Amino acid sequence: MERFDQLLATIIQRRSGDPATSYVAKLTAKGRAKMAQKLGEEAVEVVIAAMSDDKPGMVSESADLMFHLAVLLADAGLSFDDVRAELERREGVSGVEEKAKRST
Repeated sequence: MERFDQLLATIIQRRSGDPATSYVAKLTAKGRAKMAQKLGEEAVEVVIAAMSDDKPGMVSESADLMFHLAVLLADAGLSFDDVRAELERREGVSGVEEKAKRST
């Protein structure tokens, strides 16, 4: 099983755990808005590391970002396969063209 898929499977398993002992269960109990907030915070931390050319920090914060993305995907009943499918759909399409399609 691919690493991100394994991460998602672990998160799904832990969602119903005890919030006192599971960070995933604690986030789940706080709701989707809190999960989204945490994802945003991690994204900002990646940007800060990038702006200061902190490559180890970028790697660490990117891992946190992917973790929190997986938590949010699980909450929405989505998976990395859904993201992969969207990336496949966009394959070979100019980024400018793809973005213009979303604006209309």
